[in-house]
Formats: sequence, C-alpha cells, structure tokens
Amino acid sequence: MTTSERGEADAGFRAFRWPDLEGEYAASVDGPDIESGIRDILDPASAVTTIHWGRNYIYESSMPTPLGPRSVVVKQFRNHGWRRALDRRLRGSKATRSWRIAKALIEAGLLTPKPMVLAESTEEEGNSHYVAELLKPAHEVRHFFRRLQNQPDAGQFPEVNEIDFLRRLGALARSLHDAGIWYRDLSLGNVLAHPKGDGALELYLVDFNRAKIKKRLGLWRRSRDICRFPIVKRCHREAYLEGYWGLIPPRSSPKWWLYVISVRGYILKHQVKNALRGKGMQGTTAKGLRGGKHHAHIPAAGEGASIRDQVVWDRLSDQPHQHASKWQKTKIRLADAPDHLADIATVFGAAPKVLAKYRELKAGLWPESTPFQGIGVAVRPCPDDPEAHFEALKGLGVRYVLLRLHPWDTGHEAEEALAQRLCDTGIEVAFALPQNRELVTDLPRWKEAVGRLAEAFTPYGRHFIIGHAINRSKWGVWTSREYSRLLNAAAEILRAYPEVEILGPGVIDFEFQATLAALQRNKPSVHFDAVASLLYVDRRGAPENPQMGLDTVGKVTLLKAICETARFGSPRSWITEVNWPLWEGPHSPAGRSVSVDEESQANYLVRYYLLTLTSGMVERLYWWRLAARGYGLSTFEPDGTLRLRPSYRALKTLTAQLDGATSLGPLESPYGTYVFRFETNGGQLLVAWALNPGARVELPGVPRGVVDRDGRPGEVPDSASVVLGPSPMYFDC
Repeated sequence: MTTSERGEADAGFRAFRWPDLEGEYAASVDGPDIESGIRDILDPASAVTTIHWGRNYIYESSMPTPLGPRSVVVKQFRNHGWRRALDRRLRGSKATRSWRIAKALIEAGLLTPKPMVLAESTEEEGNSHYVAELLKPAHEVRHFFRRLQNQPDAGQFPEVNEIDFLRRLGALARSLHDAGIWYRDLSLGNVLAHPKGDGALELYLVDFNRAKIKKRLGLWRRSRDICRFPIVKRCHREAYLEGYWGLIPPRSSPKWWLYVISVRGYILKHQVKNALRGKGMQGTTAKGLRGGKHHAHIPAAGEGASIRDQVVWDRLSDQPHQHASKWQKTKIRLADAPDHLADIATVFGAAPKVLAKYRELKAGLWPESTPFQGIGVAVRPCPDDPEAHFEALKGLGVRYVLLRLHPWDTGHEAEEALAQRLCDTGIEVAFALPQNRELVTDLPRWKEAVGRLAEAFTPYGRHFIIGHAINRSKWGVWTSREYSRLLNAAAEILRAYPEVEILGPGVIDFEFQATLAALQRNKPSVHFDAVASLLYVDRRGAPENPQMGLDTVGKVTLLKAICETARFGSPRSWITEVNWPLWEGPHSPAGRSVSVDEESQANYLVRYYLLTLTSGMVERLYWWRLAARGYGLSTFEPDGTLRLRPSYRALKTLTAQLDGATSLGPLESPYGTYVFRFETNGGQLLVAWALNPGARVELPGVPRGVVDRDGRPGEVPDSASVVLGPSPMYFDC
C-alpha cells in the first residue's frame, strides 16, 4: 500500500493517499489489504444495517482486519453544492472535523467509539466518511428521558437512579468544557449508555461534527451547550446542574436562570420545527424544481447528455435514476404538449363509459364465490447463492413467477437457467421486458433484443409484458407515441409465436389516466391479451388507506372498468409489481417518507393480496421481489446466508392457507376491522385483521384452530369474540 509523504499522522493512526481518496486509519486495522478493506466499507452496498437515513447516511458494516472482521459504523457526508464545497475547503469536511474532535475527546480521557477511518474524496464535491468502531450494546440517552416523562415510545434503557444519572450527565458536560470542547450538539441521541460486564454504565459521545475546540468557554456558551436535554422538573434540573457546577446554583444566579431560559428556548424551537414538519412545510418548491439530492453512490449523467438522456442506473435499488430536475422535465413536457394533449382528450372522451362500468362493477362486488388464485412473486437471477434463492422460491409454494429480463443486456444465461428450472418444477413463468432510453431511441436494437429473448424464453412461458413504468421518464419513455413504437415492434415479433400473450402497458402507481390513454391510442392497434399494471396504491401507509376517495378495492375496480371498456384492452387485469419499501437507506427504491419496517411490510403484503384477489377484479398479483435489499421478501446477509423476512413467512402462510380456496367475500364487522370468509377442502376459514390493535370482533362461531400471519399456531379462544390487530389471523371455523 502507498502512504502519503507525510507518513504516519501519529502513533495510533496512519495517513494514506490514493488517487481518489485520502485520509487516515487506525494502525490496529493495518494489513496488506487495507486499501480494499477501506474501499469495501465505504461502499453503501456493504451496509449490514441502516442506522440513520437523512441528510447523511449512517450504516453498520464489517471491516476486515488482521485479527478478523470488526463491526464498524460508517457515516457518509455528502458535499454536493458550492456551499458545502466551500465550507469543506475553509473549515474541513464534517468527517475531518469529527475525526479531529474524536482525537481530542480521547486525549481528554472521555469516551467515544474508537475512530477507525477518515476517508476524503479528492474530488471537490466528493464524499467524506467517518468510520468508528460499533459500540454494542448501546442505548441512546433519549430513552432515559422518554421513560423519565412516562412516554409510551420509550425504548430499552438500563435501570438507573434518575437523580444520580442526571448528575453524571452534568459531570460529563463539565468534563467536555474543561477540556476546551464546545460540543454544540450535546443532545438526546448523541450520548450513548454502554453497560459493562460488571453492571457499571459508561457514557460515550457520538456525532460531534459541529463541535469546536476553544480554550475558554463563557457562561452563555456553557448554558447554551448544556440545554439540549428536556429537563423540566426542578429536582431534575438541580441534579443536572449540581453535576455540572459541583453544587446547586441559587435560583437568582445567572447560572440558574440562563440555563432555564436556554432549555425553554430549545424545547420551543423543536416544537415549532415539529409542527412545521407535520404540516409539510419542510423544504421549498424552488429546491424541488431545481432537482432533489441523490444518494452519493449514484453516478453522474454522461457529459453533454440531453435532458431526455440524463438517466443512470442505481445499482443498490436496482432501478434507473433520473438526474433531470423538475424544471427540465417540465420543459420537455411542454415540448411534447401535442402528444400529451391528445392523451388528455382520449381520457376525457373515454371517461363516461369507464365511470359507468365502474359503478356497475362496484355494485356487483363480492359475488357469492370467487376463486382465490393468482398469488405470484417476481424474481431476478441471484448470483450470490442461486441454490438458496431457488430453494426459497420453492418454499413459498407459489404457482406463478414473473421473471424480469433486461433487454439492454447482451447475455441472459442466468435468466434462461432459472426459467428452465422453474418450468421443470411446474411453476408458470411470465416474462417482463422493461425498456431504457437507449432502446427507446434505437428501435432496431430493441427489435433485435426482443427477437433474441422471444426465441430463448418462449419454450418456458407464453406471457410477455411489454412496457414498464411508461409514465416515469427515468424508464426511458417520454410520450405515448414512443411507447407505441416499442409495443408495435415487439408485437410484430411476438405474434409469430403460437399461444404467446402480450401484456402491457405497465403504468406504475395510481395514475390510471396513463393506462387509459395507452389502451385507447395504439396506432396501429395492438390488442393486449391482459392489462399489466404496477399498482403501488399508496405506499405512504396501509393498503386500506383512501387516495382521491379510493382504497385498494376501489382502485382495482376502477382499473377493471378501464380494462373492460378500452379499445385495445382486455377484461383480464394483472398487477405485475407491488411492494412496500423498507427503511434501508439507498437500497430502498423510494424515499424515507414511504418506507416501512419489516413487520408493517408483512402485514400490508397479506392485506393487499387479500383485498385485491378476493375482489374478483385481479387475475394475477406479483410481489417485487423474492430477494433484494430494501424491499424483497428475503435478503442476503454479509456472511452470505439468505435471511427470510417476515414478509416471506407471511406470503408462504397465505399461499398454504388459501391458494385454491374459494372466497365468499367479507363479513360485516365494526369499522376498521376486516373479516373475509373462505371455503377450503378442510371446511371454512376466516381471515381477519383490524387497523388498530385491540379491536374486538364477533366471529360466526367459535374457532377450532388459529394460525397467525407467519404460520404459527395460536391460542384457540373459548368464544366467538376475538381480539384483532394489524397482523392478519387465520381462524378455522
């Protein structure tokens, strides 16, 4: 490894300089592969767990060392924009400031997770990284204060005497100031309590990029620095200030009233900020129009790329990323106005017939019996462990699989091998052919790709979906006319194969006006054998949530009405992609506001499948996808093992309990509760849930058995009155 000319930064750290990175690392992690080790942990793809996902991305990773792998926390700072670039040049990056303060804390005898790596991009707007050893177990002090205030969301925190602990916090703050460190963010999440083996509790400091080193701090700065804990009761303030000042200051002294004023001001500031966030007033329209920030790992658009071509591939979320700003996209939309106006005219012209059919379908909802079938899952080949991936797929028990092919790739050997195995197993395979901008603008290449894929994959399946998120410019299509050219070219090739069915147009989200326009305006006409939609409904919450007055059932009913009345549509409606993204940073395919935890994802999955497939409006439904970080039913861990998420177990249970059953529709139940009745080979089965926990429902009879969402037997109630929650339950009646 090549080190910088400066040599070692000090006895415990070593400096390095590579063409694109420079910084320091702890001597304890040095080894022959130190460069590859550092580069690996700086790649967000190495993230084990997302710790924080906001302006900066913080994640857990595993760093190889001569003594074995060590768990570390990587804090990635973005330096996009001239303000941050200038600040970095004048004061050093946030990572560099964190590194400097960490050393000062250690020198002062204060505790902080051991700094491991400082890595700075040599590019002006490149990323900065601060890496520290992972502290386990560790409890944020915020949970102590939540418990102190009897808040319901208080997490785990070691048992402590509250007065003694507040004195310790005060003493910690005093030690900082005595060392000349002005922390400027000594708050709830930046002090960690670490229990030792002997039961003692150590306090560690984190997140100190705002801190400054000053020789002397006056009373005003001290008061402002120690006010960020919500200490309200007088006895608690006395204990905290006693720890800081060594004695309880008189209430008439500046030490007391300056502190009280500072605390009240800090609490008021956060109340105002939270109120503004709740009203959606964060950010500005101007920023949105200029274009939002993107994750640091996403490559820049090609130099000189036109507005229509500023799309790159995001390898972590496995989808395209659009660099064009809202202003730029609006400019293109205006240039394409004739085509969009024609779409609008088509929608308005077809709307009366669609609405009439919608009312008719809605009146006939929940017929006496509907076959419950069509449970599917979508996949891509899994290079990490194909065998584990395939065994997990078989373990789900689904009969339908959607395999996404990438026409822009030149080789599809892995996809073909997977398709053959699925076909040999008796699973029906459908194929999705998404497009990108290069294929949209190069029709001969698109035709060549479709012809090659048709020849290779028609032996394994007969359903081909042409069009993917055609209402999203990042997938390469800007107008209906562009999609029509792709569709017509693909149809000309696919219709030459007997029994092949063509599906489309693949509109994403609840934007049925785009579906209607595509089903009405194909010239020359291509008749879809089934209508494919990527119906994400409302990823900001539960599938029962209304959006523009329609919940999930209302939306699939409206979609069915569009299918039955469209000139080039079909009564058959397939949902070829849906998921709820997880809180996993850049691996999530959507933003923070629409991400959920794993338990919520599993609950929403079951409820979405039940609501759509019992309605009789949807023939097939595929979850995207089996294995993926950020949204999949499973994910590969850093050690290479495939971890099955709760959503995997939930879908497996749903398939085992209900696939092939007959839905008899919902039973009457209190508002906010849902009870669906099914006939199975074993008798009658009820599936029930409530939007809020603790809701009580009266079943038609006393259940003989109970199975929870994940397939575990539950306690059989001794009466027909049962308590429900967001997690669906299966009752054998």
